[in-house]
Amino acid sequence: MRFLLDDEQREFARSLRSMLTAADTPGAVRAWATGDTALGRTLWTRIAEAGVFALAVPERHDGLGPLPVELTVAFTELGRHAVPGPLVETVAAAALLDRLGDAGAAAWLPQIAAGKAVVSLCFPAVGGPYALDPDAADAVLLVEGDTVRLARAAGPVQPSADPARRLARPLGGTVLARGPAVASAAAHAADVAALATAAQSLGLGRALLDRTVEYVGQRTQFGVPIGSFQAVKHRLADTLIALEFAQPLVASAALALARAADHASAEIAAAKVTAGEAAYAAARTALQLHGAVGYTEELDLALWIRKARPLRDAWGTPAACRARVLAR
Repeated sequence: MRFLLDDEQREFARSLRSMLTAADTPGAVRAWATGDTALGRTLWTRIAEAGVFALAVPERHDGLGPLPVELTVAFTELGRHAVPGPLVETVAAAALLDRLGDAGAAAWLPQIAAGKAVVSLCFPAVGGPYALDPDAADAVLLVEGDTVRLARAAGPVQPSADPARRLARPLGGTVLARGPAVASAAAHAADVAALATAAQSLGLGRALLDRTVEYVGQRTQFGVPIGSFQAVKHRLADTLIALEFAQPLVASAALALARAADHASAEIAAAKVTAGEAAYAAARTALQLHGAVGYTEELDLALWIRKARPLRDAWGTPAACRARVLAR
């Protein structure tokens, strides 16, 4: 089966890519890592104006969705440009709040669609005990069993392989929703988070490969570009094949989610592990072929490299995703 974007979806991707290319995303990432969210919040507003968050919010709550395919298109570009912040968590929170069917919970949805609410989501049963960027969020949702809480605060920021992923344990707060609907709503939100993370990983891997191809065409040894060496060509080809293999899996998972197919969770898990591993391999290739310069913090490439492994493990480790696929 071939998965091709239509003209409108391709134009959406081009417009996002153009906007993000013109923005100072490396500057926003570096500032975000220090706790300065001003540049990141400005970028967040522009992303919202492009309609990205509205894709996860139903029309009855001032959104455009839910549109999983378009969401993966958007998150591929967000990953390509290493945009910081709880982007995945915000769209997953929108999916959770919508499924809860509670008026108080749904009140957040128009704000999410408009980009006025940055929301982090902590689901310890799936994503671990930490919330992403709770200090920068307007709300932190904590899912525990059959209860969703609006966390009142967060603990100290923990060290992370990616300094721009600021992790902290949320502290319990007021109950937002409770009951049997929470489990199914949370499972759906986890699927949305895993799919968006897979798309982010795909975009990240593409960016790493593009930058590496450009570099090996410029760096010379023995009077020729190192990109002409057979070993380098093979390494780049393996990286490209892994990313090309992941792309249709991400597209198929998005379609399965859009159709509410019974096998959607398994397809999302397959896409998540494949895209995550491909991006991680692209990061290792980029680091090796850039040589010593690849280790320097001054090089923007480091901002992309350091995201690969955390994204691979976020919202479903490779082992957990493989287990879900095999259990189907």
